Amino acid sequence: MNVEPATLLPATRWPKRHTLVALSFAAVFICYLDRVNISIVALPMQHAFHWSETVKGFVLSSFFIGYLFFQAPSGVLANRFGGRRVLGFAVAWWSLFTLLTPLAATISLPVLLAARIGMGLGEGAAFPAAYNLFARWIPQDERSRSVACLLSGVSLGTLFALSVSGWIIARFSWPAVFYLFGALGLIWAVVWFACIPEDAPARAEESSLPRTIPWKRLFSHRAIWALVVNHFCSNWTLYLLLAWLPSYFANVQHLSLTRAGLFSAAPWLTLFVMINVVAWVADGLIRRGVSITFVRKTMQSIGLIGSALFLFMAKDAPDANAALVLLCGACAAHAFTWSGFVVNHLDIAPRYADVLMGITNTVGSIPGVIGVALTGWLVDTSGNYASAFALAAGLNIFGALVWLAFATGKRIVD
Repeated sequence: MNVEPATLLPATRWPKRHTLVALSFAAVFICYLDRVNISIVALPMQHAFHWSETVKGFVLSSFFIGYLFFQAPSGVLANRFGGRRVLGFAVAWWSLFTLLTPLAATISLPVLLAARIGMGLGEGAAFPAAYNLFARWIPQDERSRSVACLLSGVSLGTLFALSVSGWIIARFSWPAVFYLFGALGLIWAVVWFACIPEDAPARAEESSLPRTIPWKRLFSHRAIWALVVNHFCSNWTLYLLLAWLPSYFANVQHLSLTRAGLFSAAPWLTLFVMINVVAWVADGLIRRGVSITFVRKTMQSIGLIGSALFLFMAKDAPDANAALVLLCGACAAHAFTWSGFVVNHLDIAPRYADVLMGITNTVGSIPGVIGVALTGWLVDTSGNYASAFALAAGLNIFGALVWLAFATGKRIVD
């Protein structure tokens, strides 16, 4: 049995929706703790296991293989069984694989890659499941802020992982990072199932008929393809910075492991502040009657073009401080996209936002596989990060042009 989304019931405001948003934020926070810690831990692991930059790139990107392939299936599962079950089991799954990572690394490189892929499978369900819940229970005039809160877990989880992982390694050892963060996820799963009720808050509004997902309609509208392209282009920059900033500051700017982690964390603090500021502005504009299409196009264009300009300048940064300022600028600009394409799933297809997020994030995960590995190869062959930054900037400009031409904020699927 499927529940109609809350967007069809504007008078319904579930009292527990703030708890839902807070715990969903915590899930994304843990998601990025477990995803990003490898970018710091890979440095001592590279030394211990004698990896080249190319091999390290494969280790960093292997996670995205599992992440990519479970996006669409998890959206369908969330649409069929509800986001509560899918998100709860997903966090427990990837936390278990996080705990097993040190053991896998000591066995062999293929086993480590398999563990990272398994972890990616679990994390692939996080956003489709959360969007299923948000589409059902978050009113239109709270969506930009609620999604911004959810996605604050990306920047804060990244910030915490980069800031703390180096300290944990220095005080204990690199396996301790995986053990501590993995245990945190299992604790979250217990709290989630205890606090979020099984039954929907609007039982009387349930549909007695199962929904049929309109695949043809979803794939035939140009606004969907604009969303797909922009998810790909936006994530290319995101995953480049997530995976490679610690190595960039350590190897190019010659900072210590601890300082490299702290310098890498600063752009994500900037991102956290800006995504929430921009979301309040976006929701405020919509409440005052500004077209949703105008708001989404403006935010996305500022985000992509602005971050492209900062990345072009960052490729020629003369020192670590200049690089830090420019990369903070790139993340500040990128924050605008999270009130652009990221929340647009809920605008154009709220009943199927979980499925749509699964579709677009499947394509959006490709940069994690190709882009992260390609960056390792570019660094090995060129000896610097200039070409990697330039490529990301070029993709941003392309994405902005597609978005301006084809995106919309109007509902296209009922």
